[in-house]
Amino acid sequence: MGIVKINDQLHEDIRKASSVMVRSINAQAEYWIKVGMLAEANPGMTFTDIMREQMQQADIEVRQVIGG
Repeated sequence: MGIVKINDQLHEDIRKASSVMVRSINAQAEYWIKVGMLAEANPGMTFTDIMREQMQQADIEVRQVIGG
């Protein structure tokens, strides 16, 4: 495990997002890093496409919810 240096404002943004997403600060930072890496590696995919593929790789069936 290493140390990643980030500026104070980004750390504050991660802290706020982690509260909303019910993750630790480290887990939120790791999530954003992973999504960013996947987005850079797959520039033709949307965020939704990336998440759907990750869920499929984890063998999680994702169903579309239609409200009414």
